[in-house]
Amino acid sequence: MHRFMGVLWPVAWVAAVLGIAAGPLCAGEDPTAGTDLPGNIPPVFNRAAPLPSILKGVGITEKTGHQVPLDATFLDENGHKVTLGQYFHGDKPVILDLGYYSCPMLCGLVLHGMTTTLKKMSFVPGQQFEIVSLSFNPNEGPALAKAKKRNVIAELGKPQAAQGWHFLTGQEDQIQRVTQAVGFHYRWLPKEQEFAHTTALILISPQGRITRYLYGVNFPPETLRLSLVEASHNKIGSPLDQIILYCCQFNPKEGTYAMTAFNIMRLGGVLAVIVLGGAIGLALWRELRGRRGQGHNAAATTDAHTPPLAPSP
Repeated sequence: MHRFMGVLWPVAWVAAVLGIAAGPLCAGEDPTAGTDLPGNIPPVFNRAAPLPSILKGVGITEKTGHQVPLDATFLDENGHKVTLGQYFHGDKPVILDLGYYSCPMLCGLVLHGMTTTLKKMSFVPGQQFEIVSLSFNPNEGPALAKAKKRNVIAELGKPQAAQGWHFLTGQEDQIQRVTQAVGFHYRWLPKEQEFAHTTALILISPQGRITRYLYGVNFPPETLRLSLVEASHNKIGSPLDQIILYCCQFNPKEGTYAMTAFNIMRLGGVLAVIVLGGAIGLALWRELRGRRGQGHNAAATTDAHTPPLAPSP
């Protein structure tokens, strides 16, 4: 009975650890959920009431799996001509942030939300991933982009991130190529002299294909990290990230990763078999070693009680 319980305890321990560890890591709850910050709630597609006329044509049509135009040309914050594809290399995924630098409120909230999240993450732009902040206002230029980058990097407090966070401006036709490819719709409001638009971080694979949309102005670190690992096809991150992604699936309604019972049961079953097999193997090895030890002791005892042979005449 004691030997049987000794085998079951490791299995129960693994199952408990898996359940406790996966829960909070998958949840990734937004601490600002339920607040009135604009853009904090993903777009609702089946609205009972029609959108205000000012917002008609504004929103995001998700195009997960679509290719972005890597040959689209822009100017970086230093005024150098670049292509979007320059920021797609190796195994690094890319976060695309669409906004404009003179935005009076919403775009600044997104950048602040990103820096707040990145402060809590071990991932650093330029090391595990890249960020491209692209202005969709064709009247903005490199000087404004450079000033915005300087402020954002200072707020982030990680100077090394400047190598991996790029602030771009460009002409209308090139901007439209990107916004149409990712399904980003916005409008210029002449009376208000500003753009009407929504917000989302768009996760893109190293090959330039869209993998995920994260809506709002606040981004839970766990959700952003897992989205980056997923976008990289598990080329970045830790083995634990891969286990969590196996146990969790992205919930578009909640904007977070949630555990899936079926995959957890499968993983738990595999771990249980491994632990059980290991426990049985260890028990057999100990028993075999014990028998060998008993045989050796018996032989030694026999030798000790055997009288010496009398010398031959």
